[in-house]
Amino acid sequence: MPSCGRRRPRRLRRPRSPTHLERTPKTRPPPGTRRTMAAEEATGGRMSLLEHLTELRRRLLHSILAVVAGAVACWILYPWILDLLLEPYCEIQGDSAAGDVFGEGCELLVTDPLEPFSVRLTVAGYGGLALAMPFLLWHVWRFVSPGLYRRERRWAIPFVACGVLLFAAGATLAYWSIPRALGFLVDIGGPDLVSVFSPAKYLGFVVKMTIAFGIGFEFPLVLIFLQFVGVVHHTTLRRSRRYAIVGIVALVAVLTPSGDPFTLLILSVPMLLFYELAILVGRLRERRRNRT
Repeated sequence: MPSCGRRRPRRLRRPRSPTHLERTPKTRPPPGTRRTMAAEEATGGRMSLLEHLTELRRRLLHSILAVVAGAVACWILYPWILDLLLEPYCEIQGDSAAGDVFGEGCELLVTDPLEPFSVRLTVAGYGGLALAMPFLLWHVWRFVSPGLYRRERRWAIPFVACGVLLFAAGATLAYWSIPRALGFLVDIGGPDLVSVFSPAKYLGFVVKMTIAFGIGFEFPLVLIFLQFVGVVHHTTLRRSRRYAIVGIVALVAVLTPSGDPFTLLILSVPMLLFYELAILVGRLRERRRNRT
């Protein structure tokens, strides 16, 4: 006997999936718009591994071309650059016995027929790299920035700008301290030794001093960055001040090629001041975070 008060529930029909004939075909973008789409994805979207490699190749190619262009310019301006690099050597030339050998000039002694060409090529290469450094940093920023958060992008530009300025300040201080270091190294040997330098040895000394001072002046940025990412705290840096002093002096002794007391002092003092500055920046940052 059928029941009067109950109804059988209706079965809901599932939506019919489209067949392979009804599905919309995948359309490929026109060849001329691929680069535009890649640029849009690089700024706001996700990129595949192949697109990352393509973008990296393009950035590397542009960077190499920038270095080559700077090297060509330095090759043309080589006489002026060499005179600029020889000024520290000329300052000590009058006080050394080598001045009697070369007269009033301050020339370097060449012992290899290929050395003039290799020296000019080296100067052009380092000069091209220095001239193209802002362009290289810009390309690194353009390649890395899509993967950063907005807060990280906000701090990246000041960090890069401060890094360039600090390296330039360190290179300037190195250029000023080179004649003092050379004078100490020449005078310590006594008046019976004739000081004659080869171009490769002298320019290598200048480059090493410049790089050592430039890296030393990047020291505060490293400490501030480690505090921002939470690796170290400013209280830890303050408690480790004694060990930091010994470590900084040892690091400067390793970085500087001369090893004389003047160079050791002239680079250790700024690095110690930068250490205190990094502690101060960390303390101010913590106070600001506590207020907010």
